[in-house]
Amino acid sequence: MPKTKKTLTDVNLRDSQYYFSRELSWLEFNHRVLQEALDPKTPLLERLKFLAIFSANLDEFFMVRVAGVKKQVEARVTQVTPDGRTPQEQLEAICHKLRPSVALQHQHFDKVLRFELAQVGVYILDYMDLNQEQKNYLQQYFEDQVFPVLTPLAVDPSHPFPYISNRSLNLAVVIQDPETKEEFFARVKVPKVLPRFISLPLENYQLSGNNNSNNEENYLLETALKNQNSKQKTIWQGVPIEQAIAHNLAALFPGMNIRECHPFRITRDADLSVQEDEADDLLLAIEQELRKRRLGGSVVRLEIQGTTSETVRQTLIQELSLNQNDVYELEGMLGLGDLMYFMGLPLPELKDVPWSPVVPPRLRRLAGINPSAFDSQEEGEDFFSIIRNGDLLVHHPYHSFSATVQRFIMQAACDRDVLAIKMTLYRTSGDSPIVNALIAAAENGKQVVVLVELKARFDEENNIQWARKLEQAGVHVVYGLVGLKTHTKVVLVVRREDDRIRRYFHIGTGNYNPKTARLYTDLGILSCREDLGADLTDLFNYLTGYSRQRSYRKLMVAPVNLRDRFLSLIRREIQHCHNGASGRIVAKMNSLVDPQIIAALYEASRAGVKIDLIVRGVCCLRPGLEDISQNIRVISIVGRFLEHSRIYYFQNGGLEEVYIGSADWMTRNLDRRVEAIAPVEDTNSAKDLQEILGIMLADNCKAWELQPDGSYIQRRPPENAKEQSAQKILMDMALQSAGLA
Repeated sequence: MPKTKKTLTDVNLRDSQYYFSRELSWLEFNHRVLQEALDPKTPLLERLKFLAIFSANLDEFFMVRVAGVKKQVEARVTQVTPDGRTPQEQLEAICHKLRPSVALQHQHFDKVLRFELAQVGVYILDYMDLNQEQKNYLQQYFEDQVFPVLTPLAVDPSHPFPYISNRSLNLAVVIQDPETKEEFFARVKVPKVLPRFISLPLENYQLSGNNNSNNEENYLLETALKNQNSKQKTIWQGVPIEQAIAHNLAALFPGMNIRECHPFRITRDADLSVQEDEADDLLLAIEQELRKRRLGGSVVRLEIQGTTSETVRQTLIQELSLNQNDVYELEGMLGLGDLMYFMGLPLPELKDVPWSPVVPPRLRRLAGINPSAFDSQEEGEDFFSIIRNGDLLVHHPYHSFSATVQRFIMQAACDRDVLAIKMTLYRTSGDSPIVNALIAAAENGKQVVVLVELKARFDEENNIQWARKLEQAGVHVVYGLVGLKTHTKVVLVVRREDDRIRRYFHIGTGNYNPKTARLYTDLGILSCREDLGADLTDLFNYLTGYSRQRSYRKLMVAPVNLRDRFLSLIRREIQHCHNGASGRIVAKMNSLVDPQIIAALYEASRAGVKIDLIVRGVCCLRPGLEDISQNIRVISIVGRFLEHSRIYYFQNGGLEEVYIGSADWMTRNLDRRVEAIAPVEDTNSAKDLQEILGIMLADNCKAWELQPDGSYIQRRPPENAKEQSAQKILMDMALQSAGLA
């Protein structure tokens, strides 16, 4: 019998078999980050950086995602995720998938990168590698710089097990009274106020020759030293600080015998829990929760070395209320996030070629203007006149943030004709010129309204400080809506021009943060289109006052109409296919999680719509399934810049539409956050966005293709074909546009 193709109505597109686990998909993303550290084409110090990023990412994953799942297990939640797993099954799957990646990370650092670093004159040494002169130096350094800071904490009936702070590195020490032969447990915290690595003098370096451990790491270091060119200059040499402490413990426990010493590191639940509807003062409630976070919630992970004795291991498990699956045995140094230290070495040849963002051609004539003098510029030479002549698309970090978005806000703060500035602030830098410009605007008598999102995870304290500083300067500060995070990235400037009021604005995909704008790829549109300006006025009224705004002229806003509008755009492509035309969707985002959107994409694929998805991180959609998602292709691009921009393209029967904004296709973005997605109607800007999407889809060296089984395969250029790295191509294009290539 021939196989009968299923109709559109006889398949349950919400079936768990069609969805990947959100948690496991995130682990796949972090594994792609790890691959950048493993790739020999990546400059050596950049490889250390990616190892550090991998570790930092995992810390946050445990502090938020794993902690959340463990809470569900403790609460006996039985509801399954879209991929069909209970909370307990999720924890088991996370543990099973993560362990090989973590082991690979540590093995690669110990067995490969330390060897390669030694070959270029950078020696991350073990204490046993040192000669006596260096050990003497280290002992003196310990006595002068480290010993005064340390506090040994005993554990016995009169000294309960001490509190272990989140992400802290510690030494578990077993000591013995030489008279009674009784053994005791003590903990020594490695102080964060001191550098993780202790630099040793560069002169007279030689190995001790006492390779008593006979392990492979020492062998590799010895081999590197023996084989290095005699002219090779030593750039840096040193040891991790915990080794200096471990080999000088006698100073902390005089008269006692040191029986064992093992490093360990913990991770705690660090997610905030604020009952907004019960809080009289949201800022005060967040501050109280931050104090709780500093103490930390329950421990969710224990990292130890594989050589840790069973006695110490069981003591830690018991005292920290953990189970065996919460323990990660690692090879070598713990806390590889601290490897970011080595990016400060003066070795430019071992790093990416520095990138300097360019000024867009239309703004080049403004490049030398002092922002404080903007209000005196002649007509035709200011930022506003350039926007009046047409929308301006900016693409960071290829375009300079300071010369575009930052300058727009700074000019608005100084311009005598600007009446008001309204802005959302989700994350910004610690020394933000944006905030300083807003303060200057208020001092210049302008009405300034800033929505500061106090619940921006791990930036809450920073945002509280800015909120207070803004309020003290006379800025109207609001904290958003109860139950919703305000994640949208918008600035609205109201300006008097002759006998009319004109609204200028920026709608972006990324935060107003000059520092991350050099590291993250983001897009923004600077415009003065009347309909979008009016929509932004309505949006700010929704955010700051009492409003049940349900419709907007052009803007798509979550949680008001964004989900419905996206679903209608997908269904419109389906209808084009049903009418005999073609359907096409290309979408670029950080994460794709929402089951309703995924089901709609499956429906579109079954109808014949060709779909390309560029999803940097989590993707719960399964591509390439026969009769379900055979028309869907998913890639992820991981490179020197973090892909953060969101672009949504719909072919619409030839009347193409392109959108940008702050929202991913995640349930939280569509239902529990305030987001804004805007159409890009300027013809040139829309074409530029389509070109960006095309360049991304053609990447054949930094792109990874998602397979039907959830794995990713990295693209490689065919033999004799040219490498096409999307980020490299976009850098070259930016230089060409600036006349620098």
